[in-house]
Amino acid sequence: MTNKSSSLDEQVERLAGQMTLLEHLEELRDRLVKSAIVVGATTIIAAIFTPQILELLISPYGQRLQIISPTEGITVYFRVALTAGLIIAMPFLVYQLLMFILPGLESNEKQYVIWGVPSATALFLVGVAFAWYILIPAAIGFLSGFLPEIFSTEWRSKEYIPFVTSLVFWIGLAFETPLIIFIMSKLKLVTPQFLIKQWRFAVIIIAIAAAMITPTPDPFNMGLVMLPLFGLYAFSILLSYLA
Repeated sequence: MTNKSSSLDEQVERLAGQMTLLEHLEELRDRLVKSAIVVGATTIIAAIFTPQILELLISPYGQRLQIISPTEGITVYFRVALTAGLIIAMPFLVYQLLMFILPGLESNEKQYVIWGVPSATALFLVGVAFAWYILIPAAIGFLSGFLPEIFSTEWRSKEYIPFVTSLVFWIGLAFETPLIIFIMSKLKLVTPQFLIKQWRFAVIIIAIAAAMITPTPDPFNMGLVMLPLFGLYAFSILLSYLA
């Protein structure tokens, strides 16, 4: 364990030397290439299990989805495979991001960032679980049962799958907010007083984020997304205070 830690410290110290702008850009390019390769590999793996993933995604709806164009099914298939590939690759992507910013930090700041990979992964999975077990059942139940005496629910895959995958993926990312705020507080970039004072701007940003996450314009689903985002912001203020 000590040898691994020493090796990581040596790598960071080596990268922390005098680097030109071109060297920084080359390092960024290398990390982006590595990330793209890993996402490609995880997407291929996810594509093998995409039929099972699709069955899981349509289970809250409980019916088959319609397609009305020749390529719609294939497009949805690869969309789900890519989303699943990104979720699988998330720990590696967070690691590449942290290793890129570590050389620019002071030695006493690096200890607060180095454990970001497991923490970010755990928070992302909590967000995915929250979206799947709480938000999606409530949203599907409301939308499918809206004026049943007037509307017949025969949803298309082109609209349903992006709706579900967007909620899962972006809510997962939104749950990273407390960790980001905690690290920024440790680095003296924000303070609890600043976050409390800027709550009005936070409300506007949360409303915009909720509108972007939810593909539908109805206030019910937007409210379902805004409530946990408000909770995350309040929790972030607490973590900032602790930091």
